[in-house]
Amino acid sequence: MQRVLFEYSLDPTTWVYLSSLVTIGIYFKFRRFWSVRNVDLIGLIAFAPGLLLVGHGQEHLGYVWLLIVGAAYLVRLLLDPVMVRRPLLEPNLSVDGLVFAGVALLIFLSANVVTGKLTESDRDVARRMDMLLAGEITLDELGDSAPRSPGYPLFHVFATFSNTALVPDAQAEAPPLPRRALVRAVVTRATVIFAHFAIVLGIVLIGYRHFDNLQTGLAAAVLYLLLPYTNEMISRVDHVLPAAMLVWAIEAYRRPMVAGVLLGLAAGMIFYPWFLVPLWCSFYWRRGLIRFLGGVVVAVLVLGLSLIAIPHKDTAALMTHVQALLGAGVFSLEQPVDGFWRFYNPVFRIPVAAAFVVVSLLMVLWPAQKNLGTLLSCSAALMLGVTFWYDPGGGVYHMAWFLPLLLLTIFRPNLEDRIAMSAVSAGWFSRPATSKA
Repeated sequence: MQRVLFEYSLDPTTWVYLSSLVTIGIYFKFRRFWSVRNVDLIGLIAFAPGLLLVGHGQEHLGYVWLLIVGAAYLVRLLLDPVMVRRPLLEPNLSVDGLVFAGVALLIFLSANVVTGKLTESDRDVARRMDMLLAGEITLDELGDSAPRSPGYPLFHVFATFSNTALVPDAQAEAPPLPRRALVRAVVTRATVIFAHFAIVLGIVLIGYRHFDNLQTGLAAAVLYLLLPYTNEMISRVDHVLPAAMLVWAIEAYRRPMVAGVLLGLAAGMIFYPWFLVPLWCSFYWRRGLIRFLGGVVVAVLVLGLSLIAIPHKDTAALMTHVQALLGAGVFSLEQPVDGFWRFYNPVFRIPVAAAFVVVSLLMVLWPAQKNLGTLLSCSAALMLGVTFWYDPGGGVYHMAWFLPLLLLTIFRPNLEDRIAMSAVSAGWFSRPATSKA
């Protein structure tokens, strides 16, 4: 972009100030100062200082800040099912203005991904991926690139390729990549851009098809693009791709099989969406449960079979990766190298994780009557709750896992009539009910 916009530079701090002011200008309801919508907007803006603190080396204070704001939002999401009155508070910008702003933001954010230089870490992983796909090494010989997080091993290796692509201090020139590895670079960048586009499109369609209000969907999508987190973590595949799966699972909630496949893929990638399964099973309990679980099983089997097809050193190595796919090590007590728990004894993660598991199971019983609104808010609450104890990380740093669902919860109307018995089709090959069902 430097060839077009001379001396163009927009650092994270400037973006925080600019996006916060634009957010207030577009969404703040000045005539209803004490509305819940205004409080939600202030809460979203409050995440930004924590991100800046982490990005500028004050990690301890930054993660504590993010944890406090996240805890406040966790309470807000758990209370959302009892907030029956949902007045329509339209943004201060017309539909045409929202469309223009959304397209412009998406183009600029995509340009940041395309023009970001490859770091030496990126190049190293690219070469290893090239050797892996050429059959020269096995997945077990990837060395430091092998994932220590639970989930699909190849996804974590693939994500590592772009996770540091926009780090200014590491943008040193290096020898050219092999052609196949360069193709991998293009594929990774394209995946990031496509995933962000999928999130935006999914949010808009949810507003149009399930909220019966196109402007509401556009408003939530533009706010997603405006938030400092989206700008700062624009290149993180491991953040945005699972988030896209979760958004489209919500969009496809009237098709249990499709929703199950999407949720299963997200769970296979990063494991943690598995804690959403009890909640979603409770939603589909009276209609669509078998189809939903069938979709989840199909997705996991596809990932498992693809993992088996990859060359491994021996059977023990294959089983190690299969166990990682199923979440082995998720409750590890090793000292994290990053995040909130890096500064504390990881043994204290155990009660936090135990409380989270209990809450995820209790979602089967509460709220007793599940509708699309409770599915949204409780899914957002659970994915937010994960970030309090997951490893590596800790603190609300994988915000993309819950941020789109949180925005949809903030903007949603009353959805008490969107229950499985009226919105989900009766059989495998029946057409789903209309959104107004």
